[in-house]
Amino acid sequence: MKVHFIAIGGSAMHNLALALHEKGYTVTGSDDEIFDPARTRLAKAGILPPDEGWHPERITPDLDAVVLGMHARIDNPELLRAQELGLKIYSYPEYLYEQSKDKLRIVVGGSHGKTTTTAMILHVLREAGIEADYMVGAQLEGFNVMVRLTHTAKVMVIEGDEYLTSPIDRRPKFHLYHPNVAIITGIEWDHINVFPTFDIYKEQFAKYIDLIEEGGTLIYCDDDPVVHDVATANRRNDIAKLPYDIPQYTVRNGITYIADNEGHETPLRIFGRHNLLNLTAARLACRELGISDQTFDQAIATFGGASKRLELVKANANSAMYKDFAHAPSKLRATIAAVREQYPDRRLVACMELHTFSSLTKEFLQQYRGTMDQADIRFVYFSQHALQLKKLPPLDPEEVRKAFGGNIEVFTDSKQMIEAVKQTCSQFKIQNSEFSVLMMSSGNFDGIDFSQLADQII
Repeated sequence: MKVHFIAIGGSAMHNLALALHEKGYTVTGSDDEIFDPARTRLAKAGILPPDEGWHPERITPDLDAVVLGMHARIDNPELLRAQELGLKIYSYPEYLYEQSKDKLRIVVGGSHGKTTTTAMILHVLREAGIEADYMVGAQLEGFNVMVRLTHTAKVMVIEGDEYLTSPIDRRPKFHLYHPNVAIITGIEWDHINVFPTFDIYKEQFAKYIDLIEEGGTLIYCDDDPVVHDVATANRRNDIAKLPYDIPQYTVRNGITYIADNEGHETPLRIFGRHNLLNLTAARLACRELGISDQTFDQAIATFGGASKRLELVKANANSAMYKDFAHAPSKLRATIAAVREQYPDRRLVACMELHTFSSLTKEFLQQYRGTMDQADIRFVYFSQHALQLKKLPPLDPEEVRKAFGGNIEVFTDSKQMIEAVKQTCSQFKIQNSEFSVLMMSSGNFDGIDFSQLADQII
């Protein structure tokens, strides 16, 4: 099989290219810019394009498939050439389905918790000795790649994003996977640039349920009232519906334990109410594959989390620093609550970057009101340059402060915010106060070295 990638340098795209190369396919690609880690990983595999830019002459009649990335525009010269030749053109999710259509597909959807729940399922399957293909949106401990495709695996686990499929296909990605087992972890309005109202956004999850294969299973978070309403409003009687809620748990000396029906406790490396909900969703999915609760508990005890999902950067006996992907309001609230519950007697410094299109939109900012109230010190950062890149109007820091409510300090210079973090932590040390620092963003605060910062404050 010969497959060409238009926009091969994307995070998702280069991982799919590597997976197909590992599978034995002949892989080529193009992009107008390719940065690390994609550049190094593609070069190591021997499939890095010889030069950057678009080259329609690379689109030849002998290609079996062309995979189109979101980064490419509809007038991309390679895309136009592929259309002219009548080649099979797939979006990223379409090609994932093409590779998995003969496998049992577990798809994890939701506004938050997708990556962690997918990672939990994969971790347990590996520990149980069950081979699985997968696509996940973060680097996982013990897994070398973010996409795996084989000829032999009978199961594929897919993180189901609700964002648009491609420049020429405006469907949400998770509408293309047709799951045998579908999970919905939570629903909170996001991506307002393509879903301008909450009702339109919710409708995408209702359609997702309609696309479950006949005889399949819906696993949904009954703790989320919106998810509950969407799931129970669906009248399909040809699928099983399995609601889930928070499991029985306790926190002792900074460790979270879950308990089974007989009171037997399992210590976890992860923590937080939202992670316990994700864990329950993963348990139900693994049951669908015949994995016992005992096997699940033994495996999940060694699960350390996904990259940037309450990821510990550094800790000592009195303090800790975590980084997290939290950027939407519900994610922000849940992540702060998790650290607060795990370390109730510590001072909590919470830093958040407004980075996504939605978070930088004035109309959406009101959704953040009260989300940081459980933190003792609350810093919010945004870049005026990010607003320019997203072609959004300027934001006044005072508008941001009022939107969040409470005692919030807003920065437009990340270096100034970092200095404020350092000074705050130094003051805590002088007072002999224990503390936790939480850095939350889908970006990186304009290039902060998290390890270096942790060394300076811990």
